[in-house]
Amino acid sequence: MATVPGYSFFHNVERSFDKAAVFTTWENGLLQQIKQCNSVLQVRFPIKRENGEIVTLEAYRVQHSHHKTPCKGGIRFSNAVNQDEVMALAALMTYKCAIVNVPFGGAKGGIKINPREYTPYELEKITRRYTAELIKKNFIGPGTDVPAPDYGTGEREMAWILDTYVAMHPGEIDAAGCVTGKPVSQGGVRGRKEATGLGVFYGLSEICNMPDLMKKLGLPVGVKGKTVCVQGMGNVGYHSALFFKQAGAKIVGIAEYEGAIRSDKGLDIEEVFKHRKATGSILDFPGAENFEKTGDALEMECDILIPAALENVINSTNAARVRAKIIGEAANGPLTPEADDILNLKGVLIVPDMYLNAGGVTVSYFEWLKNLSHVRYGRIEKRFEENMNHRIVDQIEGLTGKTIGKDERDFILHGADEVDLVRSGLEETMIAATREIVEIWQSNPSIPDMRTAAYVCAINKVATSYSELGIFP
Repeated sequence: MATVPGYSFFHNVERSFDKAAVFTTWENGLLQQIKQCNSVLQVRFPIKRENGEIVTLEAYRVQHSHHKTPCKGGIRFSNAVNQDEVMALAALMTYKCAIVNVPFGGAKGGIKINPREYTPYELEKITRRYTAELIKKNFIGPGTDVPAPDYGTGEREMAWILDTYVAMHPGEIDAAGCVTGKPVSQGGVRGRKEATGLGVFYGLSEICNMPDLMKKLGLPVGVKGKTVCVQGMGNVGYHSALFFKQAGAKIVGIAEYEGAIRSDKGLDIEEVFKHRKATGSILDFPGAENFEKTGDALEMECDILIPAALENVINSTNAARVRAKIIGEAANGPLTPEADDILNLKGVLIVPDMYLNAGGVTVSYFEWLKNLSHVRYGRIEKRFEENMNHRIVDQIEGLTGKTIGKDERDFILHGADEVDLVRSGLEETMIAATREIVEIWQSNPSIPDMRTAAYVCAINKVATSYSELGIFP
């Protein structure tokens, strides 16, 4: 994360909130309740490393809002973790869930470590001890607070969390719902791994299909042919790039912490990934130009820039050099308010993180529902759908005397699998949220940008929940 003197991520979230609040009609007391974090847990605990060294680790869990429960939010492992960051990310989760109509309050957690410096055995000890601390303080549970993967964590860590929770809650029938992002074999849902990146693609694709917005930017309608740069090749960046490539866009730039590469002919995402796995770096990829600084990718000329790593990477020091026409915030808080101001003056369209990267929490919601219902999506209806479709195809062929080709027949006969239903639900969620935010933005000429419109959308939904509960009549 870039360092800016006096930088406070949470303060910047509050600034964006205040900027949008003036476009709502809610009382100030209610707005202050929505803005603040309800519960903040800071813990320190020791672990013994494999070399015998004892280290004390710093960890957090923040529950920003209880207007809906359970709370929901990822857990990250990073040296950059601090209370300010976790509070900001928890607040963004509240607003994100509200925008995409997922019935959770926002939360976030983190442990201040560099996971690359620890062995898998040590990471397991850390994760399990952290989970035990959450259990002791009632900061985890299927109806209380449901963690998920974030930067530096994945399915493995979520499986450890689940196992620890189950061990300490024997007989709890809904225990699998205490965490999402699990392996499918442990109650996870198919489609969760790529969900955030796919959600980024669905959201930006809908933006690219809006003629009015594309006309202002001087770009053709649609994704096909657009040039894309991606900063961060973790799970979110990789899948964002992959889905854009599959839709006909050209990935011209990729950045990771070791540097950046560019090719105007386009980069094959799968091959870059294989190259990095084999060499430990994306640099020296055949046919691509090397850049020593990862930040160089942020300044490459392209139609769409997707920052998909950490916060604050585009700030007052480099925003003026950004040459993208659209910025899709796949990461949380990659732009500072100062960068927002500079880029808005340049006419850059910023598609905000607070809804664009909501694919993960949306599919986590589907996983949570699956865990509570104890049945896999598609299990009940798949065979019935296939049998009905088979009869319809047979009737059509009998009445017309024509035979439907094998590929078309297989497509029509296919009953929806779990991943099909999950992706369909995610696509509907992201398209509906995009249209709602753009409608708020375009219906009020005083709203300066899409981020402010997204905050207005979120504030109205959270405040309405409080009012309907009768807490603030």
